[in-house]
Amino acid sequence: MTVYTVQDAASAQAPALARLLTDAYLGQWVYTPEHVTRRLEAVRPGRFTLSAFGGQEVRAGLDADPFSTVTGGLRVQLYGDPAAFTPLYLEALTRASTLGCRRLLSVVRQDHRPQVEFLGAADFRNAYQSWGAHLELPGFDFAGYRALEEKHYLDGTEVHSYAPDSTDAPWDALHRLYAEGLQDTPRNPTTTHESGSPEYFRSEVASGRVFAAVRRGEVLSYTALGLNETGVDSEHTATRAASRGQGLATLVKATALTWAREQGYLSASTGGNVANLPMLRVNTRLGYRPEPMWLTWVRDISYRFRKIP
Repeated sequence: MTVYTVQDAASAQAPALARLLTDAYLGQWVYTPEHVTRRLEAVRPGRFTLSAFGGQEVRAGLDADPFSTVTGGLRVQLYGDPAAFTPLYLEALTRASTLGCRRLLSVVRQDHRPQVEFLGAADFRNAYQSWGAHLELPGFDFAGYRALEEKHYLDGTEVHSYAPDSTDAPWDALHRLYAEGLQDTPRNPTTTHESGSPEYFRSEVASGRVFAAVRRGEVLSYTALGLNETGVDSEHTATRAASRGQGLATLVKATALTWAREQGYLSASTGGNVANLPMLRVNTRLGYRPEPMWLTWVRDISYRFRKIP
């Protein structure tokens, strides 16, 4: 039986950890040694990365970070050889106690079988579920939404596009709608935004694009896109309570996807809480293909000390 040695990760192990991370996420994201090195160099209270050695070889790893939306929460992500998960987890549990953490959380996709099986066996509970979906942009066609666009246009509503530095964008109104959406949208720790402040909202859209349905100067609905090298991500979408059920979220998202396709982006991703049925319907209507669900596993931990006579 292999005996695993657990220690703090070092930059020399970055290539091995990057490969193990990429394999653990089934290639959904490709991690590079530079990514791992940047993480190791970005010192932050409560953050640590562990490596598990089998002999001289790095066989598994664990990343831990404070869970910003959960008081006393520590997020742990396991990857690599499942046989090394137990010693990694026990070391993380020991460190969690010194940090004063009261809850451990781990977010894995439904088809990440080794992690799902380990977390269940380690007495975590599957507390929350989130969905993800994917759309290939070259095949997206706005033609099916022309009638919806015309209907709202005749009512005085147009969709405008704003870059992060647009001086004519109604940023205050967009933030108010963002804050309203935060209050009305079903949330869990994974899908909850860190803050509802204007500064946080602007940081969320700082590297993307915003599309808003505006009628006579009033923002009725908007969606924010995040941009990467080849694809776009839906950061958040919101519609005024009085304007819901009229297809405005569908229209702004369809306009955003058309813009992304015309800019040469190849794919679009989105996601959210499984309880957010209206947004699920919007994305299904747009042609997004659901992916395996993301599961948030939670274990509450307590530290009881017995007085020795």
